[in-house]
Formats: sequence, structure tokens, C-alpha cells
Amino acid sequence: MTTIARSPLALRRWPAAALAALIAIGGAGWYAAAQLAPGDRGVPPVDSTSNLEVTGVHVDVYGKTAEEARQAGWREAQRKGWKMLWARMHGTSPEAAPGLPDSTLDSIVSGIEIEQEQQGPHRYIATLGVQFDRARAGPMVGSQGAIHRSAPMLVIPIQFEGGFAESFEQRTDWQKAWARFRAGTSPVDYVRPVGSGPDPLLLNLGQARRPGRIWWRMLLDQYGASDIVIPEVHLTRGYPGGPIKARFVARHGPDGEVLGSFTGTAPTSQALDDLLDKGVKRIDEIYVRALSDGDLRPDPSLTIEEPVETPTADLLPLNAENPLDAIVANVSNAAAATLTVQVETPDAAALDSAETALRSVPGVASQRVASLALGGITLIDVSFAGDPATLKQALAARGWRLEGSGGSFRMRRAAPSAPPAAPSALESGKPAARPAAPPPAGAKQPKP
Repeated sequence: MTTIARSPLALRRWPAAALAALIAIGGAGWYAAAQLAPGDRGVPPVDSTSNLEVTGVHVDVYGKTAEEARQAGWREAQRKGWKMLWARMHGTSPEAAPGLPDSTLDSIVSGIEIEQEQQGPHRYIATLGVQFDRARAGPMVGSQGAIHRSAPMLVIPIQFEGGFAESFEQRTDWQKAWARFRAGTSPVDYVRPVGSGPDPLLLNLGQARRPGRIWWRMLLDQYGASDIVIPEVHLTRGYPGGPIKARFVARHGPDGEVLGSFTGTAPTSQALDDLLDKGVKRIDEIYVRALSDGDLRPDPSLTIEEPVETPTADLLPLNAENPLDAIVANVSNAAAATLTVQVETPDAAALDSAETALRSVPGVASQRVASLALGGITLIDVSFAGDPATLKQALAARGWRLEGSGGSFRMRRAAPSAPPAAPSALESGKPAARPAAPPPAGAKQPKP
């Protein structure tokens, strides 16, 4: 650590004004240099691609040679991995997956990851991971459609060991485990800082326990995130080289809400990395489950919403001929509920049109784009005080159709209605005019 020390007598010789100017100009730099001393910190993510990955594929095959047995094992891993991927995407058993020829599997498999292997002269036993290219395998497995992803989540991994807590101050085993995690296959959008630059000063245990929202807003804006997840691990070592007990905690939000926790044990120090890798996957499962349950939503206090002016009784008088009067009258003073609205946004103009329609509905307190996808489906969180049926009526009056129930809806453009046909005699309620009867024979015709 770089430090600068001077004797008290030498400091007394400096004039007060000179000391103040020196501190103002270089004091902050000295402090930063002392805090950011040279050291091993910063672990960039190993893989941030969006490949579809299947792990834990066990193979046990024979061959004439060791290399032939290994190639046969990788072929078998591709076949098993495809069936496991199909079962995971469709919620069925691997036996129900359709078979694919080896030539097709070779074209959609992007890599084989060796988790554990044992090789002999004629036998190959291994546990492998198979990575499928999403662009090629997606249409085959049925995942080419829109995937519901979370808002960008800033990850602050904290490791507790020996009475100390570290995040990015030094390279920790927990930070390395998150760097090895393949986040592209998870519906949670993780924003993983590298740990270099000012990260150790900004993202640490003190910040993770800070309840103030102003500083959080600044950090989230700097890192391009909308919310925070704080995965923690508490390590307890029995003796050097011996077993290691770990307690994992999945926290979320600026208040550190605990979404789940579990424990694990590594028999030796060499098995710690494997334990932490499994811990990262289980914590990701906790966050994914919270996302599906609607609990992994950004805290409204992290977003500064501009007030939306709603029409009052003076601006919009009640009139029986106005179709919006009944809608305005049905908006109650109850607490606003947050609804998730899915909108097809081929371009920015479509998004602006949908937001304008939502903003003009009485009772909409605020709206925020939770997940932007130009060319796909954008998720908008709408805070609405009233019955969702009232919101449907209001959007229908503005040329939009709202489908769905509960807290998730789909917003579409209403189909143009055909021009009304001329009312018939029965619909109008007036008797049809009967043709005049011809005059009897011999009757005199009236003069014009």
C-alpha cells in the first residue's frame, strides 16, 4: 500500500492557506492512491454468450483406441445433451425428445466442456457439458420466441471468511465463481462488474448495507442497471486443507431482502471451486424462481418518476355522450397496483405510441419500461389505481386492445372496424312504407 507520511514538525512549517490548497488539489488523489493500492483484483466474465448449455451429461463408452473411445463419448454426450435440453425446454422426459442425426447435432453444438473424465486404453468415462448455439438450436427446440427476461441486475458478490468481508477489494473465490458462471442461459439479466478501476470503492459491503436511495441511483445509472442482487457466501474452514462449510444467501434490492439460503460442504480445499460453482447455480435458480413469481422487480424508490397530470372534473365534465365518462367515474382512490404490459415494439415510434396511450388513461399513476426490446416485445410496468377492466375500456376507446388477466397483459392495436351498414326497417323501429293500391275500375282520377 502506498502511503505518504510527514512529521508533525514539518507540517507546522506549512502556512494554513498552502495546506488548504494542497489538500484541495492533491488530497483526494493521495486518498484514492492509498485506497486503490496495486493488487490482484478484477476477474472478467469467462463467457457472456447466450448459448444453450446442458451440464452433468454422463457417458461410459468403449473403443478400439483411447482416442476412438473419447470421440464416441463426445458423440454420445451430444445425443444425451439434446434430449436433456428438449426435456428442460418443454417440461417433459428426455425419452419424449425427437432424435436428430449426428450431422445435425454437429452443426448445432458449439462446444463440449469437460467437467470430469477418466480415460483408459479402450474405455472413456466422463461427465461433460454440451453447449448448443442458440441461433441454430433455438428454432429446433422451440425457443426462438420472445423470452421473458428480468431488468438489468447489478451483481455485488460478497465473501465472508475469517471475520472479514470482501467483494472486489481482492480476487476472491466467490468472485471467480461468478465470473465462470454462464449467465447467457439465465432469464435474469446479470450485470457483472469486472472489479477493476473504482469498483472496490463503490461496490463493497458498506454499499450493500446502505439504505439511502440517492447513492444507489447514481451507481445503477453508472453501471447501466435497474436493480441490485447481492449473493453472499459465508465460509468456515475446519483446519488448513480440511473441510470447508459454506452458507449461501441470495439477497435482492437496496434493502438486502433475503430471497433464499442454503448450505454446502467441500471435503477439501481443492473441492471449494466445485462447491462455489454449484452455489452460483442454485442462487441463480432462486432468482429465476423469484422472477417467475413476480418478486424480482426493481424497487420503485430506485426510479424517479415524473408526476403525471390526470384530468379533473373541471377539465373533463361528465357527459352522457362522452364514452370516457364512465371510465373516469370508475377510477377509485384505492392503492395503485403494478401491472406488466407486453407491447410489440418493431421500432421506437411504436413504443412512443403505446406509452402515450397508457399515459393518457385516467388512473395511471406512473409507467416505466422494465425491459426494452426494439424489434421484439417490450415490458412496461404500469401503476394503475382501479380495476383492470376499466383500463381495458379506456384503451379500447383509444384504439388499443388489452388482453390478459391478473398482473400480466398484452397490448395490441385494435383491428379497424367496418363502417356501419344502413339500418333496416326492423332495426330503426319505423313501419315500412307500403305501396299505394291501384284505383278501382271506373273511378275518377283526381286532377293534378
